[in-house]
Amino acid sequence: MHRGNRHGRSEAAREAVLQAADDLVAEIGYAKVTVEGIAARAGVAKQTIYRWWRSKTDILVDAFTADSAQELTLPDTGAFRTDLRAHLDELVHFLEASDSGAVFRALAGQAQHDPELATRLRAEVLPRLRARDRVPFDRAAGRGELPADADVDLLVDQVVGPIHFRVLVTGEPVTPALLDALVTLAARQQPDASPRPRQPGGAAN
Repeated sequence: MHRGNRHGRSEAAREAVLQAADDLVAEIGYAKVTVEGIAARAGVAKQTIYRWWRSKTDILVDAFTADSAQELTLPDTGAFRTDLRAHLDELVHFLEASDSGAVFRALAGQAQHDPELATRLRAEVLPRLRARDRVPFDRAAGRGELPADADVDLLVDQVVGPIHFRVLVTGEPVTPALLDALVTLAARQQPDASPRPRQPGGAAN
């Protein structure tokens, strides 16, 4: 029985190519990866790859898109602080320790001198990551744990930005203490449910 998608690709072969690309970037770095090497690792013909992708960069963009959808699971704990901390823990592991993170770091570096890749990352990859980063905040807003007028995009920048800065720029470790501080920063936006102190004469603030 034929197993493929609507373009006639063999799903098993496609997954093998994506996995091979991930593995090779993690092992030898972006610059040394070639389509020939990916084909050899995946056990497919080079011509087969070129029927599906134009370049190794196209393969890696597809690999990262698929991996991020699978590995960033966005746990729903029912509370903003624990939702956010769980997501940040997953994000840090994904970016720092997984083969997918190695691919992302390689693509981000290559994009600095490849305008076409930079445009594609901004159009296809980063919006998907951004949408996942928003999920804990959007859930919190829906539960009334954030003010109705909260600037969710700014909050995402404040919380996720330092992680990307350390992973992609400074190389400093993303520590549990940093994640705790980022969660606390975001949680300060939560409405204060405690009673307001009453002023003389019985009027509340």
